[in-house]
Amino acid sequence: MRILLFTGKGGVGKTTLAAATAARIAASGRKALVVSTDPAHSLADAFGTVLGAEPSEVDTSLYAAHVDARSLVDRSWPELRDQLRGVFAGAGLDELDAEELTVLPGVDELLALSEVARLAQSGPWEVVVVDCGPTAETLRLLALPEAIAGYLDRVFGSARGMLASAPLRSAAKSIATLATHLAGLRDVLTDPATTSVRLVLTPERLVVAETRRTLAALALRGVHVDALIANRLVPKARLWRGPAASWLRTRRSEQDAVLSELDASTPLSVHVVEHRAAEPIGARALIDLADELYAGIDPLDGLRRPGVPLLSVRADGDDYLLTVALPLLDGCDLDLVRVGDDLAVTVDGVRRLVALPLMLRRYTVIDAEADGAGLVLRFAPGQEERP
Repeated sequence: MRILLFTGKGGVGKTTLAAATAARIAASGRKALVVSTDPAHSLADAFGTVLGAEPSEVDTSLYAAHVDARSLVDRSWPELRDQLRGVFAGAGLDELDAEELTVLPGVDELLALSEVARLAQSGPWEVVVVDCGPTAETLRLLALPEAIAGYLDRVFGSARGMLASAPLRSAAKSIATLATHLAGLRDVLTDPATTSVRLVLTPERLVVAETRRTLAALALRGVHVDALIANRLVPKARLWRGPAASWLRTRRSEQDAVLSELDASTPLSVHVVEHRAAEPIGARALIDLADELYAGIDPLDGLRRPGVPLLSVRADGDDYLLTVALPLLDGCDLDLVRVGDDLAVTVDGVRRLVALPLMLRRYTVIDAEADGAGLVLRFAPGQEERP
């Protein structure tokens, strides 16, 4: 099964393009499910129909659903929360403290992500297309499995003996199940053979700058991006006449310049969709839009490229050069810190601990450079590490 995640800055048209991609895949004879985790719930508007929490068929081989994160929290979280409260009370905390500690951060987004995984495994679909929320929300969503797993480990790591006691075994089992589930979600999200992200943008400098920052953040999370989609280009036309013609030509020229700069700064393919006079509503109109987007290329295989490993090492005399493959924006806020056997990389406020290869753990960092391809760190034996 393939999972395609569509995200982008709010208002760039990601819902329409996610729906169009799913419709095109279904029209080729493969069963496809498109599901929205965006609280705006505009997927139903794209198909011109009513959607619920469970998949419904909106066209031949095409199914769609909305994930209602709030309902999931109301239905699924109270039982585990009550069990956790019992664990904390058993540790000697008073009732108020126990209640505060059971407020797990990001639980609604986590349950939404879990619901997508459940839907993906519960039906006959070959492809699941996910209409995610805006970029910032999606980055938080993709970071949750690792973040919450770390939270649980910190909270419960010192209480493992207590959790194994007979009165609290049920809670311990629930926590262990949640931890295992989080690990599974993380594996799915970071497997480029299964999951990839498509970033939707409009050809404007501010939007492109955010897109490039998102590329770096996703690379830090180990999430594979297989394409960029530039939406709503001003159509090219030789027959433009009247007072608007000059404005249209100028606008398209500016858009082409922005896309040319973006294309030169990333190895990813940039696919374009021109702005349409009529909003595409319904499966037929969405398929026509997808035909323009993919231009005869299979929506699944045509955009895939081998993933570049986050880390690569090569010898340079007695030293080693470690490359951290991150697309970095000029002027980005970058920070590197060695923490034991890990390298803490922070780009524009997004931080990740990267485990150093075993061969480098006895070496020290003496130099670092950054360019469009990422970071290159020089490790040398027997020297003091430089700040």
